[in-house]
Amino acid sequence: MIPLPNVPGRSFGIDYESNSFVKDGKPFRYISGSIHYSRVPSYYWKDRLLKMKMAGLDAIQTYVPWNYHEPQMGTYDFFGGKDLEYFLQLANDTGLLVILRAGPYICAEWDMGGLPAWLLEKKSIVLRSSDSDYLKAVERWMGVLLPKMRPYLYENGGPIIMVQVENEYGSYFACDYDYLRFLLKLFRQHLGDEVVLFTTDGASQFHLKCGALQGLYATVDFAPGGNVTAAFLAQRSSEPMGPLVNSEFYTGWLDHWGHRHSVVPAETIAKTLNEILARGANVNLYMFIGGTNFAYWNGANMPYMPQPTSYDYDAPLSEAGDLTEKYFTIRKVIGMYKELPEGLIPPTTPKFAYGKVRLQKAGTVLEVLDGLSRSGPVRSTYPLTFVELKQYFGYVLYRTTLPKNCVEPTPLSSTLNGVHDRAYVSVNGVPQGILERGKSLKINITGQAGANLDILVENMGRVNFGRYNNDFKGLVSNLTLAEDILVGWEIYPLDIDGAVNYDIIYPLPNQNTSVKALSYEVPTFYTGTLSIPGGIPDLPQDTYVNFPGWTKGQIWINGFNLGRYWPARGPQLTLYVPRNVLVASAPNNITVLELERSPCSAQACDIEFVDEPNINATLLHETEKPPLFIRELWTKHL
Repeated sequence: MIPLPNVPGRSFGIDYESNSFVKDGKPFRYISGSIHYSRVPSYYWKDRLLKMKMAGLDAIQTYVPWNYHEPQMGTYDFFGGKDLEYFLQLANDTGLLVILRAGPYICAEWDMGGLPAWLLEKKSIVLRSSDSDYLKAVERWMGVLLPKMRPYLYENGGPIIMVQVENEYGSYFACDYDYLRFLLKLFRQHLGDEVVLFTTDGASQFHLKCGALQGLYATVDFAPGGNVTAAFLAQRSSEPMGPLVNSEFYTGWLDHWGHRHSVVPAETIAKTLNEILARGANVNLYMFIGGTNFAYWNGANMPYMPQPTSYDYDAPLSEAGDLTEKYFTIRKVIGMYKELPEGLIPPTTPKFAYGKVRLQKAGTVLEVLDGLSRSGPVRSTYPLTFVELKQYFGYVLYRTTLPKNCVEPTPLSSTLNGVHDRAYVSVNGVPQGILERGKSLKINITGQAGANLDILVENMGRVNFGRYNNDFKGLVSNLTLAEDILVGWEIYPLDIDGAVNYDIIYPLPNQNTSVKALSYEVPTFYTGTLSIPGGIPDLPQDTYVNFPGWTKGQIWINGFNLGRYWPARGPQLTLYVPRNVLVASAPNNITVLELERSPCSAQACDIEFVDEPNINATLLHETEKPPLFIRELWTKHL
């Protein structure tokens, strides 16, 4: 689309006198729901949007993750599943307005809150501030994104009624008004003077103090079950006149590995939603559908707790877009305040249990190293971070040699908690144990002088909230063996996704899998194929993959990175497999990287495709459940 002049008769703005939005000259109140296009396969965008429309929503709200579209500095990707304009067009065609949260920072439980990791190439950069290098990168990115968005503004015939600038900035330590002024000017320059620009912050004067700025309409976010009057009074402290807006009314809450799945009862949501709508306020339900953190896109909170692959969020539409009791409860409340659209609600998509798939060992990471690291190692006296290697996601192998005989168990330690985030340690191919950020800073190892010490480091997702989102990955400080700092590293950046796509990983002949079961095994690839049965109409269908007896790792199907599995820690046991990943015409290639221990030496080397998700396993070793709706649990990390 090319920029259009204002379309006559189309306008959206704020009437401060009547405390209301005004659309095409008439008072307007919106009921909206969040959907992140980056978490839903583009194959299913239409289905999810239609279900949202049929729930009675006027609008959707979506985040734009900068790092999703600019993976390397100056390289932009808006193709396929990243085609934001196509998504906006579908929303428009479905009759939904759009509230666009354009960043540059989005939080969203997304890796680094949507900021690209390459920003950290300047080590001292102060993100989300007037740091000149940060502003330069933001200006360049917004110069690409916002001109694409302008034709989709409501006044130009598109669906976008409002654009959010930054996100919950009042929860960030920098409190830099010049930064917010810079963004306001930049957004106006690219989007014009008509569009409503707004901010979102926690519903308290503490949060609004640094989050609100004159020229940006201040809105708040708050959870069900609280005091609605008090929350909107906080908004009134920044905006004495104008519409009341809750930009994030939580329908559920986020999860972390090793904690219980968050669940919020539908009745609690219905009660507070009714209170919000009864006073004529505008509301966005966050999330209406959560979706999936495919590949490596999940974020993390501090103290370091990464989020799982599922972003189900206990939302009204499940991770797989299924209709839930909560969907119909919310729809009923909305129906008390406006006419619901006529027609059929698209049904829940069928799921299919394809059953067990036998996997074969295809070699350890060390055995296939040359295929994973085509450019070979980078040599350095001290360890380099992922950013210094220009590898931003996934896995890197760090190798050095033991400087002395370690006949007796000798402590290998990361005294400064510098393993970001989890390291799988072996000596000459013999597994030694695991170092983990904030949890396991020391293990004992044995081996001969001159033996290879191999440390495979996994980036488990960057911090997305608070002051520690400048989250460097890899070995970010030195390792010591007893008292000695280890030096003389060979560092292998691993392009596992590339290797999977180019068939570099395949089963080895005569692999003897009946080895003695060890407490740890070295990280190893397994492969297999799933054939979709014939004679059944409408296959393939969505499914879920379960990992009986597996521990922790990553899975690819037909080269598509589904994400991380970690049944040993939970609460998520199954991963969602959307049907668009599968093919019926040929066997589906499956690659699993198991990092710790497979079931293959003790029992069947199987994964299983089932028709029910399990993201709510309660585990024996689980820690206290963090409270719902409170990110400030991490206040000291703001």
